[in-house]
Amino acid sequence: MQFQLGKQRRYKSWKHSLLCTLTLALSWGTAIPATFAAETVTIRLGPFQQSVAIADLEKFAKTGNLPDNLQIFSAILTPQIRELLTKRLEINPAVADKFVEELKQNPAGKQFISSLSAIIPGSSVESLQATLNLTLRQVNGLSALGFLRAYPQQNVTVDASQAVSIALELNPNYWQSQLFGAVLSRQETAKNSTLLPTHFNPATPGKQTVQQQTLTFQDRQRNRSIPVDIYWSHGNAQNPMVVISHGFGANRQFLRYLAHHLASYGITVAAIEHPGSNVTAISRASNQANLKRLLPATEFIDRPKDISFALNELAKFNNQPGQLQGKFNTNQVTVIGHSLGGYTALALLGAEVDLQQLRQFCNNSLGIGQAAGDWLQCAAASLPEQKLQLQDERVKSAIALNPVIGNLFDQKGLSRVKKPVLILTGTEDPITPALKHQITPFSQLGGEKYLLSAVGGTHLSISDPTYQSSNTTTIVKERRGEQTKALRQLLQGVSLAFIKQQTPEAKTYKPFLTPAYAQSFSTSDLTLSLVSELPANLKPWVKGDRESGIRN
Repeated sequence: MQFQLGKQRRYKSWKHSLLCTLTLALSWGTAIPATFAAETVTIRLGPFQQSVAIADLEKFAKTGNLPDNLQIFSAILTPQIRELLTKRLEINPAVADKFVEELKQNPAGKQFISSLSAIIPGSSVESLQATLNLTLRQVNGLSALGFLRAYPQQNVTVDASQAVSIALELNPNYWQSQLFGAVLSRQETAKNSTLLPTHFNPATPGKQTVQQQTLTFQDRQRNRSIPVDIYWSHGNAQNPMVVISHGFGANRQFLRYLAHHLASYGITVAAIEHPGSNVTAISRASNQANLKRLLPATEFIDRPKDISFALNELAKFNNQPGQLQGKFNTNQVTVIGHSLGGYTALALLGAEVDLQQLRQFCNNSLGIGQAAGDWLQCAAASLPEQKLQLQDERVKSAIALNPVIGNLFDQKGLSRVKKPVLILTGTEDPITPALKHQITPFSQLGGEKYLLSAVGGTHLSISDPTYQSSNTTTIVKERRGEQTKALRQLLQGVSLAFIKQQTPEAKTYKPFLTPAYAQSFSTSDLTLSLVSELPANLKPWVKGDRESGIRN
């Protein structure tokens, strides 16, 4: 009896996994206009096979109620499965050919199509490519049920064991970002012909001796204790000042190598720690099992205010005797932020937060298939305001590294940003997928801007190699350390060149804000590109384009 119960539990567990995977796979599946429409789907798992009527699945998806003959699956057909059955990926027909072509050429895309052919016995790589191309031209987009109904056989057979093996790879935002990055890197390689200076490289360490000191500021009005690491040297006091803002669950040492590099060129850097969203706060909330406190909504206001408060305090040191006297150019600041720190940097630069738009997304569109960054941004949805304006006029430019943007800023809010912005995106970042969180927002910015793309880069690729935190071990694949050394070196050079554009040395550093400079750091595993505007043939891919693009 005990053995039989265990067998039943394993059977239910497998069935739950395979149906979840099936719906995920089919939401990225294929459809063909055909004479025959499928009526059933047969799920195959080793010797076990079970047929399900598609009409019954459609009824469940529409009403949420299970027909009598599906009651046996009541433990499996949950509201989450219902969502997956109806979830659509819409791709404008104008870019369908480009999308499929990139899928065929991208190594990961080839592997994906090969996996699909194993999932659907009897299909071929060529037929899957052709059916995918045809499906993308349909108005209603891709969905699991749409695929099932359009398949050119009365019954669709799915090998569940194969489907399970690729379930975690089927994130539409992730695949769009990968394919877009491949197009972008080839575009820049093809047209790159700029000659670079040979006598100087801003990625190499500067000549100034760097000193470091930790200060702690007490904001009694907001009851926040704010630690700040100061990096400085005996360079030009008229250089812009830099403030570094870490990401969710990190700390002020996350970009230590970059702070040290900039200071070696005479730039004073303040690496700030946000007490409400640093590693200590996240660990405390986790230990207390208080998930609501992992990221309080007020942190989206407090983070920018932490930096404004720190600038007020640092300005006082300019007039006080000591090593730091005159070191802080607080009226000309560049904020460098990673992930949630990227949001912080853009908010300080003047991007307006649209909470009404965010709430609409979180209430209507947030689902289990969304990326972690989409869930993270929704922590701000409970704020009572409709709009947030957190600009600090002292902030003159921003560098946003793998920023969480998503639905936080609307298109108008970003178009109002006329100051210089540099955005870094990684095409293998499943936390903040490139197309939604970086590339589309980049296209909406209204001023001088640069997009640095790392084809193969992940969310933590630019972190300090010695940085350790509870969030550095994740369930998603990360490329860090020696694997991404070239990217960190490029970031050092590009960041310095970007900041120097606010100084009389701008002309000297301008050649290092070019596609040629980024390409000079590319490796076989990490293709790097830098653009100041999306090439015309890539603009249709961008979400929000009025005439064409990818929507999901």
